Amino acid sequence: EVAAGGALFDMGCYHIAQILYLLGNPDALTISGTTHQEINMYEERRKEGNYNVEELGIGLVRLAGGVTFFIEEAWAIHLAGTDGSKLVGAKGGITLSPFAYHTTIGDMEMNADFNLGAAQARWMSVFPETSAYLSSQHHWVAALQGRVELLPTAQIGLNTMLISEGIYLSQQLGREVTPEEVRERSVSTALDL
Repeated sequence: EVAAGGALFDMGCYHIAQILYLLGNPDALTISGTTHQEINMYEERRKEGNYNVEELGIGLVRLAGGVTFFIEEAWAIHLAGTDGSKLVGAKGGITLSPFAYHTTIGDMEMNADFNLGAAQARWMSVFPETSAYLSSQHHWVAALQGRVELLPTAQIGLNTMLISEGIYLSQQLGREVTPEEVRERSVSTALDL
């Protein structure tokens, strides 16, 4: 009644925002997706918890600049886990966790792992301004102090919500949707306090 969504809203928002940020927050052109509540559940628990949201959300988003973004978000799925976020291009790709770079050099496949913990320690001792990126709170303080530019978190948040709502709307309509359709049909899920 009040959740408005399941795994896609609960966890997917972080992954969508992360990818949008890394790509420079490009505009969505079209959104397609499905949501599923299929896994068996104890009926007593379902009734007590008023469980009515998806456990799996899948989306495919065409972004400006010729980028295609795929998201799979689940809190209950019959797999050992998902691979996490990754970016792939014509010359290589990265996985974000664990952070690695993948490419081909001289007809040889290369997979390079990076020790970000060691790099962070080194950068902190050599480039103290990198402390602004230790956390969102560090960044906020550094931006208030004028040491770094504030990240466009509001716009990223709005685009993240547009994509999330677009996946739900695509499920409802059974087809790909445009950002304009999502905006036209968007209904606030805010609670009256």
